[in-house]
Amino acid sequence: MTATHYLLAHDLGTTGNKATLFNATTGLACAAVFESYPAAYLHPNWAEEDPMDWRTAIYAGTRRLLDQAQIPASAIAAVSFSGTMNGAVFLDAAGEPTRPAMLWADQRAMAEAEHLGAACGFEAVYRRTGHRASASYTAAKALWVKRHQPEVYARTRWIVQAKDYAAMTLSGVIATDLSDASGTNLFNLEARTWADDIIQAIGLDAAMLPPVHPSATVIGQVTRKAATLTGLVAGTPVVIGAGDGACATVGSGVVGAGDAYTYIGSSAWIATALERPLYDPLMRTFTFVHPDPRLYFAVGAMQSAGGSLDWLVAAEPPGAHGLLFLPHLLGERSPHWNPLARGAFVGLSMAHGRAAVSRAVLEGVAFNLRAILDAFRAQEDIAAMRVIGGGARSAVWRQILADVYGVPVLRPQLLGEATSFGAAITAGVGVGLYDGFEVARRFVHTDQTEQPDPAHHAAYDTVYALFQDAYRALEPLFPRLNAL
Repeated sequence: MTATHYLLAHDLGTTGNKATLFNATTGLACAAVFESYPAAYLHPNWAEEDPMDWRTAIYAGTRRLLDQAQIPASAIAAVSFSGTMNGAVFLDAAGEPTRPAMLWADQRAMAEAEHLGAACGFEAVYRRTGHRASASYTAAKALWVKRHQPEVYARTRWIVQAKDYAAMTLSGVIATDLSDASGTNLFNLEARTWADDIIQAIGLDAAMLPPVHPSATVIGQVTRKAATLTGLVAGTPVVIGAGDGACATVGSGVVGAGDAYTYIGSSAWIATALERPLYDPLMRTFTFVHPDPRLYFAVGAMQSAGGSLDWLVAAEPPGAHGLLFLPHLLGERSPHWNPLARGAFVGLSMAHGRAAVSRAVLEGVAFNLRAILDAFRAQEDIAAMRVIGGGARSAVWRQILADVYGVPVLRPQLLGEATSFGAAITAGVGVGLYDGFEVARRFVHTDQTEQPDPAHHAAYDTVYALFQDAYRALEPLFPRLNAL
């Protein structure tokens, strides 16, 4: 690169959009702004946002970013996107929303997920799409709208994901990428096409699903209208990008088979890159297409992690003096796949103070993540674990993860920037600034490592068994609690 080029990444998260400008030569973020927007939780298990708020955040965030960075917009080589996955954004033929978007955390479509599994076979759905039939995914959400809001469904031309809508607001082009498509319960994971047999079996319209491209595809250019609204140069390449989990995978440096990381934010997950899909016999984990189309990445995700704790320092011994926390505040995905699951403290006594409660929360998230990791380790060797996201800032939490997992925990320098950086790398690959996704290894360095303490790991093995038993003991109560 003879001149300095910049890459603009938009990351549409649950609480807002983060716009970040990266220097393509150094990989460093040179400016970032955040525009918040509200989420609506109108009923239990509902989670919605207005895509118009996303559009406002993208336009305003881009203008603020350019003002802050003080670089000419002509130096931006490409724009790309990351966004929350497993949702459903309903658009009319003009690209306008026909209803609020249903988020990843929306679990209302349990009956529709059961219908999908019954119509196609639960194991067959898992083997075909890489994901179990679940209310977490686009298929059940779209079917819920068709059943309960038929007038909305009739007005809907496209069903897309958050970052697809974002890309459309700048380019005018409707599209999605392999990673987001592979998180819908409607995509044939190995054939890499929409699963027409599943779509037809549950009565959805395949024509509502967008064209699918590799993540680094240039789908269009910034339109004149979008340029006027954002300050970008009309004609700037727009790269479709990938879902947030996919971008975080790249941004954390997980770009080769066997690499793995833990993300701790509002939700949490463990992901590992693979050359082939991973099908867990108990269907605890799920698999997406990696932004590098030669790879896949398998994931186990939990619904609530960072949201379980408002940054409390926990100077307590392993096991929190016999206090357990079940972190299922929004139902649960991996490993239980129970949307009715509830959070709980078990073993609470007058002897437990604020520090013990804090420690138990950190450990509860770590135990649930270990259950996911154990599902991976049944088939894949994972020798070390990177950790990113807001939770990675806590040295206490990182050490707990190392002790619970029993493997070294590595802290990449980017931390919370990994998702945005993954989108930026995708943009750079798309316009030819980078030869491939392996460039992430050049930019992402580990600056701190927590080694597992053998004595603590042994102690945690005992507490982990109690954690699993506590879930099984409480599981029969969850339906009754949800019925209140």
